[in-house]
Amino acid sequence: MRPTANLGYKILALVIAVLLWVIAQGSSSIERGFDIPVEFSGIPESLVLTEDSADVLNVRVLGSRAALRNLEPERMRYTVDVSGAKPGLSEFEVDISKLDLPRGARLVSRSPSRIEVTFERKASKVVRVRPDLDGEVPPGFELSGADADPLRVRVSGPRPEVLRLSEVPTETIDVTGLTQDAVRDVRLALGGGHLQLDPPTPVKVHIRVAPVVVVPPPAPSPPPRPVRRPAARRR
Repeated sequence: MRPTANLGYKILALVIAVLLWVIAQGSSSIERGFDIPVEFSGIPESLVLTEDSADVLNVRVLGSRAALRNLEPERMRYTVDVSGAKPGLSEFEVDISKLDLPRGARLVSRSPSRIEVTFERKASKVVRVRPDLDGEVPPGFELSGADADPLRVRVSGPRPEVLRLSEVPTETIDVTGLTQDAVRDVRLALGGGHLQLDPPTPVKVHIRVAPVVVVPPPAPSPPPRPVRRPAARRR
């Protein structure tokens, strides 16, 4: 039999096979996992969120390949409403019905099932700003001082952390190579992520550099003159 015999039927059969494969791939269900960022809303003004048990929600989604292709996990967020929170530890049940999924996809599991959040009472305090300098100026110059502008700022955050504050340092400022006065825009090293400026305030540090004044040594004093004693009188 010639290879070209019934060529039209063979091509038609191949097209049908490809179509059936595409339909099967589009209709068969698959399962995939995604990590969705967790966000918190409605935090009371009198509280500060200091700790949470999960910053992402891992979900398993079952659906057709076509449905999962329409899923955009990078745009998904899981929001926890904490408007009724009080100081201390609070627990919130994860409600997967809040997640919007494309048609043909459904959630089959999530982890964790609960999210624990710790709140502290908020406090504020006015503290001094301390410039943090590092490095050395060139020989022949001296660092004569540094002043922050403003000299004091108001810091707010968890009450235990705020009450321990007596000052807040700036980020480290490198003075290496300075031969004249300079001004630097700096951030404050609040640390921990729970403290913040209230209100947000730009901070500048004025650095003073001056030439070293060499004082010549004093001239040596002349040697003392010998004291002449009067001659004794003859009798």
